[in-house]
Amino acid sequence: MARAAVLGGLSWRVATLVAFRDENAAVRTLVFSIPGWPGHEAGQHVDVRLTAPDGYSTQRSYSIASAVDGDLVELTIEKLPDGEVSPYLSHVLTIGDRIEIRGPIGGWFVWEPSVQSPVLLVGGGSGVVPLMSMVRTRTRAGSRVPFRLLYSVRDPDAVLYGAELAALQHDDPSIEVHYAFTRVAPAAATRPSGRIDAAFLAEFGFAAVLAPAVFVCGSSGFVETVADLLVALGHDAGRVKTERFGPTGTR
Repeated sequence: MARAAVLGGLSWRVATLVAFRDENAAVRTLVFSIPGWPGHEAGQHVDVRLTAPDGYSTQRSYSIASAVDGDLVELTIEKLPDGEVSPYLSHVLTIGDRIEIRGPIGGWFVWEPSVQSPVLLVGGGSGVVPLMSMVRTRTRAGSRVPFRLLYSVRDPDAVLYGAELAALQHDDPSIEVHYAFTRVAPAAATRPSGRIDAAFLAEFGFAAVLAPAVFVCGSSGFVETVADLLVALGHDAGRVKTERFGPTGTR
């Protein structure tokens, strides 16, 4: 997921593509080996820089999708039809190719396994990417802190990490995933298609009295609406952390 960069005193590192997998027809997860990678926290992002043979360069920011795994970092890239960078990353870059990466960046929209309060994750579209890093970090740490992921997505074909999330739910009853299909719901769905609203948050989220840590990520409109609904339901605004991406990612 592309995001606005928060710059710091970080240097560029060479990242080599070592694996990739398609999440759906438009989205690919890229696995990079980055020697000297210092590690990252769940929810952080990186800058990616591409440089052409003629010297022209451009850069974008992407959320990290993976938990810490040595020098390996995973980015999940959605191919945007009018994009300058995402089509190259998602459909041209091949195993062994190198790009430049700077990071990790960000220190506020992060979750640490040492925190014991319940965690409510609310993602819209590709806004699920940094939330997936939190889910994976929880699994890697062996945590059993209650997690609930509320995932708003157009239709079943647009779901990211679907099989992995289903397996996690099957193996660990302390994690729940609930989908809001905004365009087309699957035939087996018990809820008709529609956006996340106050009733959905009240039914599937944690009650405000439990003081969960809340992370909301998606388009600006999605984030603003969900954050307002959560506060109206009694959640402390100071415990609702938000991250948003630009108009090209709007769901």
